[in-house]
Amino acid sequence: MTTTETTRTTTRKLARFTGHYAEMVTAMIIGMVALGPLWPSAWLERADADALVMATNMTVAMVLAMAVRRHAWPRIAEMAAVMYLPFVALLVPYWLGALSGTALMVAGHVVMFPLMLAAMVWRRAEYWH
Repeated sequence: MTTTETTRTTTRKLARFTGHYAEMVTAMIIGMVALGPLWPSAWLERADADALVMATNMTVAMVLAMAVRRHAWPRIAEMAAVMYLPFVALLVPYWLGALSGTALMVAGHVVMFPLMLAAMVWRRAEYWH
């Protein structure tokens, strides 16, 4: 008895890849909404702490979603690092007064999403199937 493996079309692979990205973004939004109220409000009054809390909320939910999907732990850690990197890197200009709190939060998110996409493209064997 022989079995033949059906190969997915490029369109189907792209749809799954896009779906993976959308699932991670959805998990991040759920994390912000569900975990946000758990933090002391005094922490959220500081823009730097608020940015790190937000990154933590999004990362925790995204890690759980990726773990449920049985992604490899090194890929999960990689994606978590990519999510924190923009916020951590932007803390220095914020502390030096070059960025406002709003700019810190906006820029962190604006940079984070393309970095996540770049990590997915770099490890496309993990997401492109």
